[in-house]
Amino acid sequence: MKNNKKILAIVLTAALSLGALTGCGKSPVNSESSSQDGPQNSTESSESATQKQDEVTINFWHHYSAQSAENETLMNVLIPEFEKENPGIKVNAVSHEWADLHDKILINAKADTLPDVARLDSAWIPEFQKMGILLPLDEEMADFDAVSGGLLDSAMSTAQIGGHFYGLALNTNTKILFYNQKALEDAGLPVPADMDEFVDTVKKLSGNNENGQQVWGYNEPALAGWNLCPFIWSCGGELTDPGQTKASGYINSPETVGAIQMLADLYAQGAITGWNSGDIPMTDGFGTGRYMLLLEGPWKITEMQGAYPDFAYGTAPMPAGKGGSVSVLGGEDISMFQSANKEAAWKFMQFMTSPYAQEEMAKCGQIPVNEEALESDTVKEADFAPFIDAIKTAKSRPTVASWSEIDSELATAVTAVMNRDKTAQEAMDELAVKMDALLAE
Repeated sequence: MKNNKKILAIVLTAALSLGALTGCGKSPVNSESSSQDGPQNSTESSESATQKQDEVTINFWHHYSAQSAENETLMNVLIPEFEKENPGIKVNAVSHEWADLHDKILINAKADTLPDVARLDSAWIPEFQKMGILLPLDEEMADFDAVSGGLLDSAMSTAQIGGHFYGLALNTNTKILFYNQKALEDAGLPVPADMDEFVDTVKKLSGNNENGQQVWGYNEPALAGWNLCPFIWSCGGELTDPGQTKASGYINSPETVGAIQMLADLYAQGAITGWNSGDIPMTDGFGTGRYMLLLEGPWKITEMQGAYPDFAYGTAPMPAGKGGSVSVLGGEDISMFQSANKEAAWKFMQFMTSPYAQEEMAKCGQIPVNEEALESDTVKEADFAPFIDAIKTAKSRPTVASWSEIDSELATAVTAVMNRDKTAQEAMDELAVKMDALLAE
């Protein structure tokens, strides 16, 4: 009964959230179809009518931003090519905001109206697998081993739960440091290699510029696990025990608390910002010299080339601390739902992980997981090397079904610290209790 009430609460919350967004004039879903059939001509041949009758349309949900280069490539390059190679299969691609996609899947799972295929944040896989809505590909697809064998093992591990695979790795990524080259040179500061240098650099680069505008040494757009984990891990902290069964003694350890307190102190000194409503968007703040340092993924290179092509910046590994230089492993998997048209959906999944599709997406800043694509000139020219090096020491967020709830609780707890409502120790002690309960479910 407790679990049923909890699931209902999640779905109702998601539904209300989506409704609120729509009411404010922001549509959480931008639906785009790769092709539209016009009205039937009365003289259409019976052969053509039969072909249309035999056509299959699969629905593909994703969180490529509607106006992004990735979505443009998907809609104008990849889907047309797939449909050309697979006559009789049409793809209806639907773009959602990242958080909205997660909530939309929860809602539609209850209504049994899920798509055939979706691009999922790898951190969501355990949660959706536990709900029983994802297809175990290694059990259902005879050629699964042959298809997955050409993809990076590290990326494929994000889709593996209990000995079975619930998706194909689609892209992989991590975050490294981006810095304003001129600002560091003018201040006579080295590129921060460790946490002490990071704190010192962030403080010294903050203040007012020559135009009297406030500038910040570091920008962080959110306070969730994706944003905080590199600092926690590099400072020697952890979120849970190695078995991912408890958080007490880990999320509230001196190392983890110290990492949160370090960021809170910088925020109190006006040296970092970015997660508050009304803050300058990351790319604009960096490109206009208002933010000096960022921790971001490979997509930032493409964004800067498009918006600020003349801006001089450099990249470096995550500053090292007691735990070393440890960034967060990210990426997306492409998964099939239980209700899918399996044959058509599997063909699309294979296409999206093929060398051709992976290389096309690499042009948009996506690091391929297809080993053949990784060796292409396109990928080598994209300067992914710093990210690929960082992936070697990057860690995954906890692969537990309750991660989305834990992530939300973490963001709430750290926000309270930033707002000085609680000390870092108080907030992490309270969070440890909540996380223990969630991990035990």
